[in-house]
Amino acid sequence: MHIANINCVLKTIKSNTIADFIHVDSKGIVIITNNISSGSDLQEIEKYVKNSLPSDVENISSSRLLQLKSYLKIIDILYISKKTNNQISLDDIENILKNNYLFNDIILASKPHIIKVSPKSDIAIIWIDIWDMQNRTNTKKVIN
Repeated sequence: MHIANINCVLKTIKSNTIADFIHVDSKGIVIITNNISSGSDLQEIEKYVKNSLPSDVENISSSRLLQLKSYLKIIDILYISKKTNNQISLDDIENILKNNYLFNDIILASKPHIIKVSPKSDIAIIWIDIWDMQNRTNTKKVIN
């Protein structure tokens, strides 16, 4: 897979984007371009990459644009679950996030963190790291 071939693909679709650098290793493929790629640029690059690889095409996840990590802080959550009478779990938090429309477009960057406000308190604070993507295209909702 060569930068020149990717640039030919981009030139064919009359894109202003140019691939400057490519790095391939066991963790994935990183392609650095001269500007932020459009959705059509990403689709064409992804198609080229998938067609260039000999096998394991199904293991390639969707292409992603530059991402920044942000966080959400959820306060006043009961530390002890009323259903189970046990400490609230990560599974409980993830189920709440999956089933609440407010979190439909949020992609978690890591597992939520549950912090009890104080040793004698029954209230917790939930910290959630999220990917903050300004130009989302071709992304999947993922909870790690």
